[in-house]
This record gives sequence, C-alpha cells and structure tokens, in this order.
Amino acid sequence: MKKKLVFSVLGKFLILESVLLFLPALCSLIYKEYNNVISFLITASISSAIGSILCIKAPKNSELYAKEGLVIIGLVWLSWSLIGALPFYLSGEIPSYIDCIFETVSGFTTTGATILTNIEKMSKGMLFWRSFTHWIGGMGVLVFAMAIIPLSDKNAIHLMRAEVPGPVVSKLVPRGTHNAKILYGIYIGLCIVEFIFLKLGGMPIYDSIIHTFSTAGTGGFSCKNASIAAYNSAYIEWVIIIFMFLFSLNFNLYYFIIIKRFAAIKKNSEWKLFAGIVCISSFLIAVSLRQYYQNIGDLIRTSVFQVVSVMSTTGFCTADFNLWNGFSKTILLLLMFVGACAGSTGGGFKIIRIIILSKITSKTIYKLISPKSVNNVKVDGNPLDDETVKSVTGYLIVYVMILFASIFLISTNNLNIEETISSVATCFNNVGPGLGMIGPVGNFHSLSVLSKIVLSLDMLLGRLEIFPILLILIPIIWKKKFI
Repeated sequence: MKKKLVFSVLGKFLILESVLLFLPALCSLIYKEYNNVISFLITASISSAIGSILCIKAPKNSELYAKEGLVIIGLVWLSWSLIGALPFYLSGEIPSYIDCIFETVSGFTTTGATILTNIEKMSKGMLFWRSFTHWIGGMGVLVFAMAIIPLSDKNAIHLMRAEVPGPVVSKLVPRGTHNAKILYGIYIGLCIVEFIFLKLGGMPIYDSIIHTFSTAGTGGFSCKNASIAAYNSAYIEWVIIIFMFLFSLNFNLYYFIIIKRFAAIKKNSEWKLFAGIVCISSFLIAVSLRQYYQNIGDLIRTSVFQVVSVMSTTGFCTADFNLWNGFSKTILLLLMFVGACAGSTGGGFKIIRIIILSKITSKTIYKLISPKSVNNVKVDGNPLDDETVKSVTGYLIVYVMILFASIFLISTNNLNIEETISSVATCFNNVGPGLGMIGPVGNFHSLSVLSKIVLSLDMLLGRLEIFPILLILIPIIWKKKFI
C-alpha cells in the first residue's frame, strides 16, 4: 500500500472540500446569517489545514493501482462526511454531532433520510449546504474532483471504477479525466434545464436551486416540511417526475445521443426494464388506490410520482404512503431494493445487476437440462467476461449479508418489523423515507446512537457499493502487496 500517495491524494480532496464550503458561506452571507458564515469558514479552515498537512510529503511515484483507488474512495467519503458535518454542529442548528454526521452522510450519499423534525426552522445557508451535498455526491465526490484536477488516465480509471455505480465501468472516451468532464457537462446541463422549468412553474429561485440539487443527486432533501406537496402544483410534480427519471438513467445514454449512436440506445435493455418496472408498478398502485382518489389525474400523478421517487432513490414525497394499503406499500418496499440504472446518480441494487442475475439463473437452469451445452452470459448481445459475472454474484452475497446484519442491529431499537426492515432498506439503498415512524412524514431523530451509526455506514456502503468501505475496515489490505 502506497500510504504516502493515498494520504497525499486525500489531502488534495480535503482542500477541495474547503473550497466548496465557501459557496454555502456566500449563501449565508446573502441572507445575513453571519453565525453560519463563521461556521462554514472555520470548517473550511480545518479542512484546508488537514489537507495541507497531508500533502506535505507527496511521493515522486504518483501511479495509483486498484487497491489505492478503492482505499482513497473510502477515506475521502468518510473524511468529507466527518468534516462536512461540522457546520451543522458549530452553528448549533443540530446539537448532536452524531446527528450531524447522519445528516451529512445522508446528503453526500444522496439518501435523503433525515433527523430533522422541523426543516423550515433551519437557516437558508444550512439548508443550502444540506442539498448541495446531494449535488456533489450525486455524480461522485471524486468524479467531480477529476473534472477539475488533472490526473493521469491510469489513476483516473481506478478512481472511476471505485466510485461510479454499477458492475462495469464503460469508458465514454479513451481518457478518464475527459470522461469526468463529459459526465459533469451532461449533469450540469440537465440541472440548468430543470431549474428553468421549476422557476417557470412559480417556484422561488432559492427553492428551485434546492430542489434541483436534490433531484440531480436523486437525494430528496427539501426546504419544506411537506416536501414537494407543499407547492400544491401538478406542473411542478410532473417536472420533478420527469427529471427524477432522467437522472436515474445511465449517463452513457446521453452521451450516445450527443454522438448520435441511437442504435446503442435502442438495444439497451437496462433503461427499457427500468421504464417497464416504473409503468407496471405505477399501474398496480393506481389500481389498488382507486378508492382513495376521485380524480383520475391525481391518482395517476401520485402513483407515478411515488414509484419514480422510490425507484430512482430520490425520496421526494407528495403523499403519505404510510396510509396506503399493504399491497401498495409492499411494492414500494420492493422497489427500494431494485434501484436505478448503473452509471446514474441513483442508488439501489441496480437494474443491470438484476438483468445479469436473471441471465445467470436462466443459463444455470438450461445447463441442468443440457449439461454439455456451452452458453455465455450475454447482455444486449455482448458476452460478459467471467470476472464480471463473478463480481455480480459476489456482490449479491455480501449485499445480503450486510442487509441481514444491519436488520439484526437495528432491531435493538424495538421498532416493529416493517420499520426495522424499511429503515435498513431505505438507507442501504440510498432511498430516504421508510415506513411507519420513519416514513414520508416522519424522520430518524428518535433512533438510538448505535442505529444512527449503523445506518450511516449502510448509506456509505450502499453509495460506494460496499467494497471501498469494507476494504478500509480490513487492516490486512494496508500490508498485503497486490495490484
């Protein structure tokens, strides 16, 4: 393990975080929240000081390998969360540092779970920072940094492989840093369009910025206690639905549109399955809830909104689905595990892994029937290598193990089974609201310190797809020599 290199790179990203903290400080200054300005500046100074110390002994050999890439990802996300929690704590707006960490981790991982009992009591600057963490974490902390910090192609691809969600990292173009710039170009472009549409719908400028940040990161933090329902606007709800859907798709699709490779889009099974699940789930929920709504338009819009919100792992709410029947809540709970497309800002298990696992299952059954047959696992006509197939099955095993372990630990809170399972499901899959007391009109405030720590780790494990966080918790990887 190249420790000096790891800490040197970590230092650069801590300095970058200190720079980003000036934006919410500026927002606080605009709204004359001078105590918050001081809190952000103190945090920025701490982050910059630690980063500068770590950068002092930068090694001459700056080549990263896969192991270093994974460790850097884990350390950066942990350190950014711990430092990013300080403004909430120093300002006194969230008195408990554990709660501050929970809220910040939820922000960076784009989960949207909250411990706040009255969001509208929070200051403008803190709510801005809270949603800004969604925007940063949506595309990825290191992908963001790679777009503005020059890195070698070898180093860039190891960092992208560790942070970009999904079983396979597809290079859009030969250079990794160029990839990051393309991804963020698309990301920012979609954000600008959404902001304009929200503003045209009558949403104030500040609110439009907050909800654009949250939609882009598929996070779900709002500046209103009632979330999107507070605006009572069908137009705004449909705008949010459309952009939640768009940000949940693999960003490769947008690049293919730019370079006019429409054939690649047509044969892509991932976005088709994602759209199909959204349509079928929305229809089933609408049918089961038809007795609750007199207006068919409200019924369809509410059903589609909650399905897209949960499946995209955004977590915005326009209805308290705790009041829905068991059938509808079961569908939403299952959708928490499904998640969005790989290479998007959404969380969950990912559509592509479900496709690959279904292919593996069908091939296994066919092999039992015809033992001598040789059939490769193919997705969209392309054969998958053994490494990818093994990584998906291995990920499923570790995913289930962590899920069960977390449910066991959270059960010590004496929540009912619905609340226990949904709290883990919503945090591990970066969704946001769960069921029961942690539902769309509830929060995680009353949970124990142990539960908040466990769920914070679950959010990080889910966002980074388990292995970067697990690796830094296993001391042997700091000593063992492998690439």
